[in-house]
Amino acid sequence: MSDRTLTESAFLATAEAAAEAAGAVIRPLFRSALLVEAKGDASPVTEADRAAERAIRALLAERHPGHGVIGEEYGDSNPDAEWVWVLDPIDGTRAFVTGRPLFGTLIGLLHRGVPVLGLIDQPTTGERWIGIAGQPTRFRSGFGGTPRCRPCGRLAEAELSCTSPDMFDAETAPRFAAVKAAARRTTWGGDCYAYGLLALGLVDAVVDATMKPWDWAALVPVIEGAGGTCTDWAGRPLRLDGDGTVLALGDAALLPEATGLLTG
Repeated sequence: MSDRTLTESAFLATAEAAAEAAGAVIRPLFRSALLVEAKGDASPVTEADRAAERAIRALLAERHPGHGVIGEEYGDSNPDAEWVWVLDPIDGTRAFVTGRPLFGTLIGLLHRGVPVLGLIDQPTTGERWIGIAGQPTRFRSGFGGTPRCRPCGRLAEAELSCTSPDMFDAETAPRFAAVKAAARRTTWGGDCYAYGLLALGLVDAVVDATMKPWDWAALVPVIEGAGGTCTDWAGRPLRLDGDGTVLALGDAALLPEATGLLTG
């Protein structure tokens, strides 16, 4: 077994252990009475978010003390390290606090700023997507589903998903509206779960804005490993210092049409 394989195996074991630690915190709180606070950006945050991220960080500190961490709830720790974990303990908090299972725990790993490992975990349904750069995406679920994007060469045939119309401003709203008008149908909500559905070939395009690194870092290896693409609206690789736009496509043939509309 090569050094790279050993490293991948160790990091994947860490990601899965972290997902289990977060899930153990989240599951007892789902659909329970929660104290919901308002953060500065007006998104709801609960003790579930914070406790889950603390559990993940504790595990990472024990197993990989030299690695960096970027997390939604507790900020950056050694973010310039060669290996950096990027965490969103509950992506889709609004769904979580309203009792809808359209949320997930996101655990991503960057190597010199490039996403190389990603895990989407839905702790209440038991679904888990695992992406490792250069490998086919893996998926575990009691509901069925195959991790493979489907062919779709035109937006007129595409199922489009978007987290919320509220994420667009005066500049981005008309660009998204152009894609929405071109698509076959649009579904709202889903957060990271919508990207998981794209990796299963059930959604063809996801268009979002105002995305933070913890929102997209784990998604890139999952989508690419299923045969799709995950870029910004101009079709460029996602970067920590990017503009917050995300365009996920199940079929790269959609890229010229989608980016043409999104860049105006």
